[in-house]
Amino acid sequence: MTTRSKAGIHKPNHRYALITAKTTIKEPQGIASAMKHPGWTEAIMEELRRIYMLNTWSLTPPTEGMNILDSKWVFKTKLKPNGEVDKLKARLVAKGSDQEEGVDYLETFSPMVRTATIRLVLDTAVARGWSLKKLDVSNAFLHGELQEPVFMYQPTGFIDPEKPNHVCRLTKALYGLKQAPRAWFDTFSTFLLEFGFNCSTADPSLFVLHQGDKIIVLLLYVDDILLTDNNQSLLDQLLQSLNTRFSMKDLGPPRYFLGVQIESTDDGLFLHQTTYASDILYQAGMLDCNPMPMPLPQQVDKPNTTPFEEPTYYRSLAGKLQYLTITRPDLQYAVNFVCQKMHAPTNSDFSLLKRILRYVKGTLNMGLPIRKHGNPVLSAFYDSDYAGCKDTRRSTGGFCILLGSTLISRSAKRQPTVSSSSTEAEYRALSVVALELTWISSLL
Repeated sequence: MTTRSKAGIHKPNHRYALITAKTTIKEPQGIASAMKHPGWTEAIMEELRRIYMLNTWSLTPPTEGMNILDSKWVFKTKLKPNGEVDKLKARLVAKGSDQEEGVDYLETFSPMVRTATIRLVLDTAVARGWSLKKLDVSNAFLHGELQEPVFMYQPTGFIDPEKPNHVCRLTKALYGLKQAPRAWFDTFSTFLLEFGFNCSTADPSLFVLHQGDKIIVLLLYVDDILLTDNNQSLLDQLLQSLNTRFSMKDLGPPRYFLGVQIESTDDGLFLHQTTYASDILYQAGMLDCNPMPMPLPQQVDKPNTTPFEEPTYYRSLAGKLQYLTITRPDLQYAVNFVCQKMHAPTNSDFSLLKRILRYVKGTLNMGLPIRKHGNPVLSAFYDSDYAGCKDTRRSTGGFCILLGSTLISRSAKRQPTVSSSSTEAEYRALSVVALELTWISSLL
């Protein structure tokens, strides 16, 4: 039998590329194996100390008709941006998949901050010379107050010997519950409103505090908090109140926020995702590929209609590239183009996807600059083709919105309906950019 090694083939098989990892630390599969390792044992005990300190549950005897949830321990090795091990994290997670709507949960929606809002806040801080600070909340979801009765079996390995048959009635949200993100957001936003903040109607994750000429702007993304202000005394007062109510970590000036690396420069900030892009190439087995000068060819060749044999692999890479477009507007159109083929990718589509990865290889250090400017004028540019998609005859529209010299928002996507003329396609693109401009104006 001729094997890959006998044939001199040492390139990683793409079928198994996505399960590779840079770290060599083996994560335990259960609580029994974790307790044999001193590092994981300490992580477990730290999680339990936090749970008991916050009075997350109370023990109660089970009754007939209770919907009692199971729980499990999840272990994760946290890495630094350079790939080094940061810490070992153990988390007690409730199995929210067993919850019943109307019984132990009602509303589950929790607001998420938009990336345009993040860039707008960073641009404002740079333009006005305000300080930037990043905060992190330890065990954020454990602070969320539950409104519905939720019951859970006692965690494996830590059953109360005096009440072995009792179950936990949760008073605080655990990770894994369907309503946990909403409960945390309600708890934290209520605290901010009582402190004096106003919640933005344009983006519910943006909170602004005005006290005369003193201003604090706070962005909340789950347990990651971005702060900017123009008064240190007011900021110290806020930080003291936050530490009293929550377990906060002051991480100083932001260096890494939501997978985006933030570097300070002489004239502002530089946002990039070099580490994230390298991880994508590593997982795709293309770290040593030859770079390409353009993400897509000017004219796509006659497509090969043979179905790609690993569609899940295709979707995984395309989804990872979608997140890379946060700081790479040059990839926006190309990634949108290959994502339109996710439902049934062909060999030609996969070739285009690999071409984008080869372009990323040659442009790893590209990113989005935020420079100081004294004239914050809001401007927008848009364009549209006509029936650019040969399959659906739909047009593709795109726009970019700048505040001064900073790119705040952009888009490049296929229009949802067919336009009967090039003029109609242009007007549809114009209406989209007008909506975005109206939203940014209300945010400002």
